[in-house]
Order: sequence, then structure tokens, then C-alpha cells
Amino acid sequence: MRILTIALFALISIATAWVMAQDAPKPGKSVDASADDAPIFGQRVTFTEPPNFSTVVDQSSLDMYVRKSVPKGETSDHWTSMITLTGAKNAATNPQMSAQYFAAQIAAGFQKACPMTFSVKPLGPTAISGQEAFIAVASCGKVDASAEKHSETAIIVAIKSATNVYTVQWAERTPANAENLTIDESKWKDRLAKLAPIRVCTIKPDEKPPYPSCSDK
Repeated sequence: MRILTIALFALISIATAWVMAQDAPKPGKSVDASADDAPIFGQRVTFTEPPNFSTVVDQSSLDMYVRKSVPKGETSDHWTSMITLTGAKNAATNPQMSAQYFAAQIAAGFQKACPMTFSVKPLGPTAISGQEAFIAVASCGKVDASAEKHSETAIIVAIKSATNVYTVQWAERTPANAENLTIDESKWKDRLAKLAPIRVCTIKPDEKPPYPSCSDK
């Protein structure tokens, strides 16, 4: 349990860090979210990534995975939009874990980054590939730790599989605002639609790319 807790809070720390600081997929295709088409902790996570985005961070450890993509020409430090995939190995085996709780912890990272201008809009529970999922939008009117005090808003999709917990996030930076930003629900639902279909599929033992058991799921 201690190892799981450390892994969970490490992932939350990663999410908070990119809030505070912070081979391109084929156009119009639903692509494997890992850069080398490899499974993430035994599962394949796919979504539709806009054709003008390219990967700038792809990191994996024993219990953690994070991949970040930004518009071409931007970097992991200087960006206007960022699509992030995270994975926490075995996090779902914690009986107290839920997709809603995980999404709330990432939203809490936003709140820590901008306690005076934080806002959140839960979009509610859903199912993705038959897995429990929860969607929310979190926003900072002004990220206090950023040099330019930019604002940041992101849609957060948390997915709890049988063993792992994944998130797909699409964040946007705009000029700082001294007030809480009004979250435009229709705008972020449109962003969510652009990521669709989001899918999670368990790779069969010893199966090799292109993972035929997942190709039609």
C-alpha cells in the first residue's frame, strides 16, 4: 500500500508540475498514445490526437507513465496547448480509488497552483471501453508560480481499469486573469469530442504489435 501511495502522489506531482511550469501521429487517425506503439503497463490506450501536435515528453518508470504533446514548434516549457497522457500502474487496486477521486486529485493540483483564482466544473461520470471514468474541467485564472502569470485550463479524463488508472488531459494557456475564469462547458466538450474515441484495451499475453486483439476495439 505504501508503494501504491507513493506512485499515486508522484503522478499527482507530475500533473501539478506541468500546471505550474510547464513520431507525430497521422492526421485524423486514432493513434496509440505511446510514442513507440507499446502498451502502457499491459494495456493499450488510444485517442485521436490533432495532426498539428507532436510529442515533446515520453517518460516511463516502474510505476509511472507520462506523455506530453504540444503544437509543432512549441516546447514542453513554452506552449499554448498540451495534450497529456498519464498512467499509474496498479493504482486501481486500491479499494478506495475511483476515477472521480483521481480526477479530483489532479484538480487539487490546479487549486494549489492558484488558490485565489481556481475554478472547477465536473462534467460527470461516464464509461470508456467499459471502464469507470470521470470527466472534469479545472482552471487557474493566474498560475502563481509562472513567470508570466498565465492562466491555464484543462479537461481531465480519468479512467480506472481493472488494475491501472489513466488520464487524458488537454490543457490550454491564455493571458493571466486576476479573476476566476468562467469555464465554457461547450468549448471543452468540443475538445473532448476531438479526442474521441478514447479507448483502453488489455493486451493478450505474448501478443505482439499491432496487437490484433485490440485493433477493432
